Amino acid sequence: MQAPSAFAGFRFPPDVILLAVRWYLRYSLSYRDLEEILAERGIDVDHVTLFRWVQRFTPLLIDAARPCRHAVGNRWFVDETYVKVSGVWRYVYRAVDQHGQVIDVFVSRRRDIASARRFFTTALAAHHAPAEVITDRAPALANVIDELIPAAFHNTGQYENNRCEADHGRLKARLRPMRGLKTDRTASVVIRGHAFVQNLRRGHYELGVETAPVYRLATAFDELQLAI
Repeated sequence: MQAPSAFAGFRFPPDVILLAVRWYLRYSLSYRDLEEILAERGIDVDHVTLFRWVQRFTPLLIDAARPCRHAVGNRWFVDETYVKVSGVWRYVYRAVDQHGQVIDVFVSRRRDIASARRFFTTALAAHHAPAEVITDRAPALANVIDELIPAAFHNTGQYENNRCEADHGRLKARLRPMRGLKTDRTASVVIRGHAFVQNLRRGHYELGVETAPVYRLATAFDELQLAI
């Protein structure tokens, strides 16, 4: 039997739902901004509904696209940045390869060995081990790299990790218009969704490859609509 569509039971058609999710993850919009933009196009949908769409469909899109994802590079640039969740600072572990592909992200309450281990364990379960890992001089990262991937060269040279640090700015720019992230789970969905859209736009999936780069993201979402 064919599995039911993830869109079953929704009042709006799939193309409208995915358009809203795509615009939210791609552009620096709040849910109220998105509500207004859609209303100008004759789509009357509440900002709370938009929030629910993003939370429900972003993980489904990421899972559906996983078989189409390119292999990550063998040089991982790893760093942490900060975001506020319900008024409290959280750490966001992020890894980017030498081709600009976001390898993985992880939202954590702490910046310690346990959090670094969980981040690397999840990333290594999905991707092959790197030959080189570039980080700052954080002791927690050094301990976990020695533990989990001892064969990798751990590069802590000054300025070597600028690629990942610069990439943090794109995430911060996306989060700036929002009125704050409320829970760790919702923060994780949005941050993972942002990384997913970045990778799609940069051509790290076999999706939307036959269209011009400016249409790649829209075409990829159209293709993924058939898979969920």
